[in-house]
Amino acid sequence: MTVLADQALALCGLAARVLLWRPDEFWNATPAELAAALGISGGAEATQPQFDRAALARIFGNDWAGQRA
Repeated sequence: MTVLADQALALCGLAARVLLWRPDEFWNATPAELAAALGISGGAEATQPQFDRAALARIFGNDWAGQRA
């Protein structure tokens, strides 16, 4: 897989576990909708994301995209 495909698959899995989205809901969402659902804002007035890598590692433990946290 490409890096983009790997990242998209990881985000799809995250949306399924955290947001309880089915694949169709993920693939039909815009990046802005996904960011809003995860509590991540963008733009010039961006704030700290509520889900950073460390927070996700705490949530998912050692099963973070197949890597140890």
